[in-house]
Amino acid sequence: MKSAITLARRGMGRCAPNPSVGCVIVKDSHVIGRSVTAPGGRPHAETQALGQAGSEAKGADVYVTLEPCAHIGETPSCADELIKVGVKRVVIACADPDPRTNGQGIEKLRSAGVEVVTDVLKEEALETLRGFILSKTQNRPEITLKTACSLDGKIALGNGTSKWITGELARRYAHLERAQHDAIACGIGTIIADDPYLTTRLPGIKSGAPRIVFDTNLRLSTSAKVLEAIKDQPVWVVCSEGANKKTQKSLQDLGVTLLKVKDLKDALFQMSEAGVTRLLVEGGPTLMTSFLNQNFWDRWLVFRAPKLMGADGRSLSGDLNLEDMAQVLSLTPSETRQLGEDRLEIYENPA
Repeated sequence: MKSAITLARRGMGRCAPNPSVGCVIVKDSHVIGRSVTAPGGRPHAETQALGQAGSEAKGADVYVTLEPCAHIGETPSCADELIKVGVKRVVIACADPDPRTNGQGIEKLRSAGVEVVTDVLKEEALETLRGFILSKTQNRPEITLKTACSLDGKIALGNGTSKWITGELARRYAHLERAQHDAIACGIGTIIADDPYLTTRLPGIKSGAPRIVFDTNLRLSTSAKVLEAIKDQPVWVVCSEGANKKTQKSLQDLGVTLLKVKDLKDALFQMSEAGVTRLLVEGGPTLMTSFLNQNFWDRWLVFRAPKLMGADGRSLSGDLNLEDMAQVLSLTPSETRQLGEDRLEIYENPA
């Protein structure tokens, strides 16, 4: 199962709207098939691993990170395929909350005489499946916040200068995180101040993840760098229904997808409906504070450089509307990594 989870990690950010699932098939103590969900979500991991195993799959043990699907769509259900080839046992890390499966895959297998073992290394597997599960249970993607700041918690100097706070290794790691998410988001303030591309720039990795700009009143310039590579990596703009109609048309003519929303919750719902299961938010203090105040976050990556920017520097968050210490936002630290001279602090949402 550890091997299956490792495979699943490799597919993160490339399988949406499907989850990245790892599958390993074993017979007589030998691995005869292993795979991860293909880019774009199909073929499923089980189908590919069975193809590798061929006739040897009969009587084999199958280790899979998510319950095999029970529904028939563009392809036969994975549960039916496993039954058809005559596997002996299926070991599953997590049940599938999708109502089209949700226990039915397990039931199909057991009814056919296949031994089923569940919840094996469930917590480890959830790291790769949380976004998919949240999309089915809470109608939103898994949300990772990302901040680069100084030792004293500043994201820019008082005059707005922010390049570069962290070093090369930390920036490369941030691009790896981009590659493992289904979409990358920032606020219009960051676009205006820094004019970023928001692309994933790592050797050997090509990402088609949508780049999302939160821009309520449509201040995005049609000459912004984020629009230059729109044919290779889509751009979505989150705005209000009443945003400037002329700008709406100009952006749509360039190929921009507009998400017209009521509030942040509606924006996350629309992203989830569009297939985004893992969202990386690289916003400035305004956007970051919106996510924090409404408790829409699961992980927070803080890349902290050993530098001081002073009292006039711009803080990493805005007003959290706190009146006493009982309201202070408490974070759960989960991991710390040294990246050259910088430190990555990873926090989990305790809620």
